[in-house]
Amino acid sequence: MDQTRCPRFEKAMGLLSQRWTGLILYQLLSGPQRFCTIETSIGVSGRVLSERLKDLENEGIVKRTVYPETPVRIEYSLTDKGAALQPLMIEIEKWSHNWLEA
Repeated sequence: MDQTRCPRFEKAMGLLSQRWTGLILYQLLSGPQRFCTIETSIGVSGRVLSERLKDLENEGIVKRTVYPETPVRIEYSLTDKGAALQPLMIEIEKWSHNWLEA
């Protein structure tokens, strides 16, 4: 394996290691969800969740869909780029079950 620093790997780790990002992605693996559902499911503050979702949307990992209803319904889902992280998230889940205390 090449031991030189890889800027893409470094960028990926920087993005994925932001607090709450991994849990948000893991939560969205089960399908499109509303903001309040994500917020209560993982226990993140609304302000931080909003920031993380914007970051992930800017990176093309999460898609924000607005439904023109009354009241307006907004759902967040993984893009193809975000869904490509599923094998990684599943492996982290397996690793955590094998190696970490609850």
